[in-house]
Amino acid sequence: MSGGVDSSLTAYLLKEQGYEVEGVSILLFDKCSRQAGEKTPCCSAGALMDAHKTAEAIGVGHNFIDARDAFTEKVIRPFIEAYSKGMTPNPCILCNRYVKFPSLIRAADERGIEFIATGHYARVAHDGKSGPLLLRGVDTGKDQSYVLYSLSKDILGRMVLPLGEKTKNDVRRIARELDMAAANRPESQEICFVEEKNYVAFMDNIAAVAAKKGEIIDIETGKVLGEHNGIHLFTIGQRKRLPAMGKPIYVARIDPLKNIVYTGPAERAMMRDFTVADLNWFVEPASSSIRAAVKARSMMKDEPATISIINSETARVEYDEPQWAPAPGQGAVFYEGDIVLGGGTIQPYQ
Repeated sequence: MSGGVDSSLTAYLLKEQGYEVEGVSILLFDKCSRQAGEKTPCCSAGALMDAHKTAEAIGVGHNFIDARDAFTEKVIRPFIEAYSKGMTPNPCILCNRYVKFPSLIRAADERGIEFIATGHYARVAHDGKSGPLLLRGVDTGKDQSYVLYSLSKDILGRMVLPLGEKTKNDVRRIARELDMAAANRPESQEICFVEEKNYVAFMDNIAAVAAKKGEIIDIETGKVLGEHNGIHLFTIGQRKRLPAMGKPIYVARIDPLKNIVYTGPAERAMMRDFTVADLNWFVEPASSSIRAAVKARSMMKDEPATISIINSETARVEYDEPQWAPAPGQGAVFYEGDIVLGGGTIQPYQ
């Protein structure tokens, strides 16, 4: 229970369905400061107190898990290191894989509890042949299957996701009818541990990344356009912090070895193929080359592609048509209809 409307309603719905429910909140980080009127971020101490009040209101037990050390080690440090190498990590995927769900499983095992549940908008189906399957949520605008692709099948088999069959509007409406305190709480869209949405300040000050100046170069002409203050401030497809050229230019490549940011017109940020590593499969591929729809960012539409399996850890994704700015470090998730086949991490471009 994070303190938000999704997990709050999940606990309520499970109790109504006859489950014996115990709420667990995971403390992931300490928020250093908060401005008056600013919403409390999920998984911070303030949000967890909200979750405790909600648990009391709906009549379920509630406990806390302190996972701050694991969150720092498995999420924040890799996040900083990846940006320092010119990559763009997804901290939610890291957290789900290494911290949040393992913590829930351990808490369930300690209590002799069979299932774990969260407020994610996704579904779990059980197939007698292939075991548990991860499916998209029915609310296509809110579907969160993308950030769950890296979970193990053992964890997936113990998951209950009541909101997968509902829309966000349904959840808000039901929560308001129940007069839940979290009913109108704003969505948490930003990186939870980056305060005031200021990613640059986080990297420069809190993360203490050593800024190493380097060149910004036109990828088409080789001309030096200006100087940057560190490749950690850039991602593929970005327009901010680039020299004014009288026309739109975008980050097309980042070379961490030479400390160069390459820019170009929009089409140079389009990619047709890339390598993925650290593969995780829910449905084992039937051959060394399969067709699937691939989503390379959480907010993009999955598009048709061919996936060529290189080995157990890596594969090559080739889209039918070039796609906008697949960034190294992000997840590439493979779909067949609503079913998540698996996925991996996009690797730096060759």
